[in-house]
Order: sequence, then structure tokens, then C-alpha cells
Amino acid sequence: MKAIVTVIGKDQVGIIAGVCTRLAEHGVNVLDISQTVMQEYFTMMMVVDTAQCAVPFDALAADLADYGQNRGLSVRIQREDIFNAMHKI
Repeated sequence: MKAIVTVIGKDQVGIIAGVCTRLAEHGVNVLDISQTVMQEYFTMMMVVDTAQCAVPFDALAADLADYGQNRGLSVRIQREDIFNAMHKI
């Protein structure tokens, strides 16, 4: 299953590496990534494949949120179908 990961927060060293490492530890593959820094704020969206994820989706979401909170970031993951439904006009 595909999912969307979003990361937002003040720019700091190692954001991409940290989030990607956390995903890899759970067997999640990054399919596409887009990131930018606007003034001092970092934003990133990733499309990931959770088919080989070693933990339930809710546990993955909680782990990413905890990781982000410890770094002063908002890190969220949503199933692709839910993300698409929420962003249709």
C-alpha cells in the first residue's frame, strides 16, 4: 500500500536522513520525495510503499509522530487513498 509522509518544521541538519532511516527500520520504501526550505522552514512530502512494513500502520504513524515531536517537527503519514480523498476539490 502507498502512503504519504509529510514533514514540516524549522530547518535543521539531518531531517531527511532521520526520517528515511526511521522508515527503513520498519521496512518502508521511499518511492518519491520532494522537499524545500522556505525562509527557515523545512517542508517535505514523500510517497512511500508500506507493503513490507514490519509493524501495523498505526504503530508506524505513532513512531513517526514521536520521532518528529522529539526533533520539533510535525511528521505525519496517511494512506494514499485517504490523502487523495481529503485533497480533492
